[in-house]
Amino acid sequence: MENQRQVKRVAVIGAGIMGAGIAQLAAVSGYEVTIFDADQDQLARARQQTEASLAKLVSKGMINEGVSMAALQRLHPFGSVTEAADGADLVIEAVVERLAVKQAILTEAATVAAESALLATNTSQLSITAIGSAVPAASDRVVGMHFFNPPVLMRLVEIVAGLETSEAAIATARSFAESLGKETVVCKKDSPGFLTSRIAAIVRLECMRMLEEGVGTAEDIDRALRLGLNFPVGPLELGDRNGHDTFLLAAESMASTLGERFRPTVGLRNLVAAGRLGRKTGRGIYRYDERGAIVRPG
Repeated sequence: MENQRQVKRVAVIGAGIMGAGIAQLAAVSGYEVTIFDADQDQLARARQQTEASLAKLVSKGMINEGVSMAALQRLHPFGSVTEAADGADLVIEAVVERLAVKQAILTEAATVAAESALLATNTSQLSITAIGSAVPAASDRVVGMHFFNPPVLMRLVEIVAGLETSEAAIATARSFAESLGKETVVCKKDSPGFLTSRIAAIVRLECMRMLEEGVGTAEDIDRALRLGLNFPVGPLELGDRNGHDTFLLAAESMASTLGERFRPTVGLRNLVAAGRLGRKTGRGIYRYDERGAIVRPG
């Protein structure tokens, strides 16, 4: 078996909820981290969110002030993919769940990253093999690293192998995730939805159907799964946290490959059409105040 690669510099492409959280994790863990987002306002917001998140961790005694300050000093925003990825040992893309976008990002990053750099995608359900096909000379270094929301707190990273992914790439991805304090599972077959997303999607879609059918209120459906089935967060509230636009893309993709059971509901489509995307827009299934706390049902 090939030896795993050493990672010192990490580039994160995409500064949304997931990208910002992954970048924070890496910086806290001692890595030099660069981050880019096509939306410069989002890049600025990500910095503010990271500062707030670190301050909260300090207040709870989970890290000390020195660790927080050092992490911020290791986190560097850049204005382009090539600037952020230049010389990186690991590139993690965390952009929109569209195959062409992810392919374009990794293709561009691969031209400037270190020669043996690991090219990772945070996709929750798209084919790793298809993403890697855009960089045929480096397809053995393309791997899925599926973090969960919020990345700072969730314990799991799902490692996903594409058809061409090498054992060295898998080993490097696992080692990196474990260095962040995470546990890992490996999905050896590049199957839509991997080990986790296809189960989560089925549960969330069924909760949406029950809500639309009037079987129960959003609060009671979420409470039932939290208290009765030990879910840490109700699936409807989690949908608001992750963004219904993101889930709609994922559900449509899985429906095209895995069948009708993943077909998005009319209610989900309507939420997205109305711009009620969840907490990031202040309203989804629930309504949120300026601090992101639930006020009442949407």
